[in-house]
Formats: sequence, C-alpha cells, structure tokens
Amino acid sequence: MAPSDPASSSSPGLTRGYAAALGTVLIWAGFILVSRLGGKTALTGWDIVALRLGTASLVLLPFALNIPRAAWRDLRLWTLALLGGLLFLVLVYAGFKLAPAAHGGILLPGMQPFLVTALAWVILGARPSRQRLWGLLPIALGVACVAVPQVLGHHEGDSTLTGDLLMLLASLTWAAYSVLVKKWVYDPWLLTRFVALASCLVFMPIYLLWLPKALHEVPTEMLVLQGLYQGLGPTILAMVLFLKAVELLGAERTGALVALVPVMAGLGAVPLLDEPLTPWLVAGLLLVSGGAFVAARSR
Repeated sequence: MAPSDPASSSSPGLTRGYAAALGTVLIWAGFILVSRLGGKTALTGWDIVALRLGTASLVLLPFALNIPRAAWRDLRLWTLALLGGLLFLVLVYAGFKLAPAAHGGILLPGMQPFLVTALAWVILGARPSRQRLWGLLPIALGVACVAVPQVLGHHEGDSTLTGDLLMLLASLTWAAYSVLVKKWVYDPWLLTRFVALASCLVFMPIYLLWLPKALHEVPTEMLVLQGLYQGLGPTILAMVLFLKAVELLGAERTGALVALVPVMAGLGAVPLLDEPLTPWLVAGLLLVSGGAFVAARSR
C-alpha cells in the first residue's frame, strides 16, 4: 500500500500548510533584506553575528537543561554547530556588507538546490534525477547573470565581486551543513538548540575580547531589529514553520514554494533598500527561482 500524500489531507490542513510555507518564505526573504539593511549601517558583520546568537541563546536557554549531556560530547553535533551555526553566519554577514540583497537571494537560497545536489552526490552517493538536473541548468545560468556584469565591469558603483564570493562560500557552507544533517539524522529541536547555544559559547568570548565592534554607532532601534529578527525569525520560527509545511504539504510542494524567496528578496530590496534591479539581475532572479522550482519538484 502506497504511503498517503500529505497534500491529500483536508482543506483546513492544506490551508495551514500553505500558510506555514508562506510564513517560511517571508521570513527567509526578510532575513536577506534585514541582513543587507544591517550591512549598510556601521555595524560590523561580527556585531550582527553576536546579536543573532545572543538573542537566540537567551530565548533557548530555558530549554538547554533538556539537552542530553552526551550531546555536548558529540563531535558531529559540534561540527554542525561550527559549520551551519557559526561559519555560515560569519561569511553571510560579511557578504552583505559588500553585495546587494538581490545577489543574496540568488547566491544563498537560489544556489541551494545546485550545491546540495552536488554535495549529496559526493557525500551520500545520491545520484540526482534527470528532472533535477534540468532544474539545475537555469540556476547555473542565473548565477552567471550575476557574475557576468562583475567580470566584464558592466555594473554601477563599486564591484560586489568580493561580497558575492563570500555569499557563495556561505551558501556552500550551508549546503554542506544540510547534507550532513541528512546523513547524521538528529532531532530538529535538539539540533536547533544545540547549534545556537554551542555557536554562542564559541563565538561570544572571542567577540567580546578581540573582535571590532560598532554597536554604539547605530540607533537602538537597529540593534533591536537585528537582534530580534535574526535571533527569532530564521533561527527558530522559520524552522518550526518549514517543518509544519513539509508535514502538511510534503517536501516537494514546500520546496517549490520556497523557490519564491530569491524573487521576493530581489523585489523587496527595490522599495525597502533603494537597490536597483538591472536587466541582468531580473534575468538571474527568474532563472534561479524557476530552476529551484523544477529541482524541488523532482523526486
């Protein structure tokens, strides 16, 4: 007997599933916009990492006592924390100091199907389907639309190539984290708590003692926005909503809806951050989102 499709459930279940998926998309698109907003201020990338990890850890601290003692001795969990909870954040916030939000939409969520497929093939031996490979082709073309103007010098203002490379490294780091999570299989709630708390334990002493800070150079409202949004939105709420969407809609439909993130982030950057959408960027956003949609629908 074939397993039931989560999307064949009742209409209220479908409504909740699509609402959860939409919430996930909005939070992830908002992460790109809020990160770029912080990157355009005097805040250093280290400041934003500290605000995110500090806020998330304060919220999750009451639940830390339920983490098994063996988890703190698990080298795999520490690897995931340092990879997906610390290195990713350091790279991504450094990238947003130098590159616009639309580039982040393409190189972060947009590149994930491409990078995850490649790493899953190498690490897990999971050979991609033909449909998924067809979906990866427009993603590669979309990334090329970002790279070509930078390489040829056909861009306005300063070059964003360094920021783009940092974001690409951040995307590669997150893809490696995602594949290892699938390989090692941990409880999502345990992983969420451990990654945030362990990353904070490693980063905060280094930040407080040695890293440059500019917290006093921005308004309090910006500090509150970065701390609350970064610490609660993508770290905790998006995870809960994403898992609920997968439960009610299935992984394929949810993945296809998440493909909207690059377009929403790129369009949102125009009125909110006053960042232009060039023809190259529009083509890149459409190609990456379309490719991610096709790749997410493949089995």
